[in-house]
Amino acid sequence: IPQQGQGTGFIIDRRGYILTNHHVVDNARKISVTLVNETKVDALLIGLDPTSDLAVIKIPERYVTHIAELGDSDTIKVGQKAIAIGNPFGLSHTLTTGIVSALKREIQDKGSTLYDLIQTDTAINPGNSGGPLLNSNGQVMGVNTAIFSISGGYQGIGFAIPINQAKTIATQIILERNTQNTSLSLHMNSIGL
Repeated sequence: IPQQGQGTGFIIDRRGYILTNHHVVDNARKISVTLVNETKVDALLIGLDPTSDLAVIKIPERYVTHIAELGDSDTIKVGQKAIAIGNPFGLSHTLTTGIVSALKREIQDKGSTLYDLIQTDTAINPGNSGGPLLNSNGQVMGVNTAIFSISGGYQGIGFAIPINQAKTIATQIILERNTQNTSLSLHMNSIGL
């Protein structure tokens, strides 16, 4: 029986690339993005990196009106303000605030280990996954990815993948996809298509 899931992502490029979590789009048959103006757009899966729990999807360029400003996660300090934006429990466009609680955390998640995470007390709940963790200047400093919870909801400990790490992985995913498309195009041209 097909099931519907949800998560969050953010546009990182004028060409329509969106960064989100691997676990948000893994095994999806169809990916649909709801933009801030409530426009629903079908998205294309560009690539996944299960090891880092990151994924890149893409919407057509014509729908891109704003892109997220990516910051420098190497400048993050414990105690600085942290802002999470997402869709917790399906409540779209929710913003929560807190602080950076710790850096370079390591957690086990579904059999794999995630390293160098940002720990925050900003309220992160199911549906926030893949959304941005911002600094007080509105720059993305991390990708919300996990919570520590006994109840399944917010208990004051959330984790985000540092944006510098996410930028590197997203760039690799996009380049690999573009290389595959170029190879396919060259192959088709060589056989006269």
